[in-house]
Amino acid sequence: MNNEILKLEHITKKYPGVVALDDVSISFREGEVHAIAGENGAGKSTLIKIITGAIEATSGSLFFNGRELVNNTPEKTLAMGIAAIYQEFNLFPSLTVAENIFHGRYPKKHGMVDKKTMMQETERILKDLDIHIKASELVKNLSVGYQQLVEIAKSVTRDVKILIMDEPSAPLTEVEVGHLFEIVDRLKKRGVTILYISHRLEEIFTICDRVSVFRDGKYIQTMNVSETSVNELISIMVNRELGQQYPAKNYVKGEKVLEIRDLCTDLLDHVSLEAYRGEILGLAGLVGAGRTETVRALFGADKIQKGEVLINGRKVHISSPTEGIKNGIGLIPEDRKKQGLVLNLSVRHNISFASLHQIKSHGIINMEKDRKASEHYIQQLSIKTPSCEQKTGQLSGGNQQKVVLAKWLFGNSDILIFDEPTRGIDVGAKQEIYRLMVELVREGKVIIMISSDMPELIGMSDRIMVMHNGKVMGQLQKDEYSQERILRMASGIEERCGEVAE
Repeated sequence: MNNEILKLEHITKKYPGVVALDDVSISFREGEVHAIAGENGAGKSTLIKIITGAIEATSGSLFFNGRELVNNTPEKTLAMGIAAIYQEFNLFPSLTVAENIFHGRYPKKHGMVDKKTMMQETERILKDLDIHIKASELVKNLSVGYQQLVEIAKSVTRDVKILIMDEPSAPLTEVEVGHLFEIVDRLKKRGVTILYISHRLEEIFTICDRVSVFRDGKYIQTMNVSETSVNELISIMVNRELGQQYPAKNYVKGEKVLEIRDLCTDLLDHVSLEAYRGEILGLAGLVGAGRTETVRALFGADKIQKGEVLINGRKVHISSPTEGIKNGIGLIPEDRKKQGLVLNLSVRHNISFASLHQIKSHGIINMEKDRKASEHYIQQLSIKTPSCEQKTGQLSGGNQQKVVLAKWLFGNSDILIFDEPTRGIDVGAKQEIYRLMVELVREGKVIIMISSDMPELIGMSDRIMVMHNGKVMGQLQKDEYSQERILRMASGIEERCGEVAE
């Protein structure tokens, strides 16, 4: 474990007006799981892109097994055995799972792609990794969690020596995360070096051997995980004191705002729930349980086949997102980049485009109203951006999440749905999102939160509804919470029947 496999010496990467990496020297050992920690903007993504050859360093040297890598490219590094799983999936949605796993290296027979062998080999790989999806399934039909597992399967089937995992557990539930850890451990025993980037600090202390901290583009230090603590690591990462992880709030249940009765879709089976003013209702469940499908149907993104939706005691018909918005529902989706934002448009455009009627005068957009509205929410939510004209895709993950929230606050949404609210967000930005959520419920908003992060689910929810296989298994009050019980219900082992508590 002490054999050095990868070394970076005095690596600097400069962009106009920005130093993304500043004179970084660091090394990695063969067969270790090495965490790279730091807030958004610390330089982690730039580091892994230089290692994989996706971008070129401004200065400095990179050594692999003692040999300097010159004119590095992604093709060269992949051929040498350096692979990466990025936050942004590198998959082809219209191809099958098998075609994605073997893309660029299809098995051939008589000069043609041997589809039978490819399917058989994919089924073997998926079975070996205990991934329960079909080789013939189109990737676009898979949930985000299963797409991540396809990325992992694609990477580990190559003869990798170094595997970089950038937030691999972000879309996964507790069960999938445990399975991911098993895969990481299996690779480590084979001598593979894992560079592991995760904002879930508890994961670092579960599977990593060493952790290196970056801050503002600078390498700070490397520590043995066994010789540090979560609090010390956070302190080094942010270089400032943080308050308690989940903000305290005095929950007082208000009147019933939302009621769903016997909701049915292609994937949901008579789902019923209630939500009250001033509360955060948590939705728990494994991938495929129906959590996201429930809120998408409520928002109007998925077709409701049967059932009723009542808002403030009045039955409403929601057949499209436009209807959902008109009824005061705002959805902060799991995949904010693809479903919540238009990344190549400005912060101003993203905040206002769902509620243009508020800034129109005689059918023409009032640019002054538009600008003032965006600047108001930039200030209110502490969105870090040079101006309201900055392209949203150039903001950090936490600030992008705030822009999505600003869009719905500008639209006067009364029911806010947060689907994986802190996915891919650093520890400091998480606390800001939590604080904003608590402020919103204090103002009387209703929040429905889906989270695969169990401590977050328990720490933020006033009540938890657990789902399994498209059905509601039951609900838990605050004094009934436990990770074990939630997992048993989410796995379909335990069902808690009874009336919804008033």
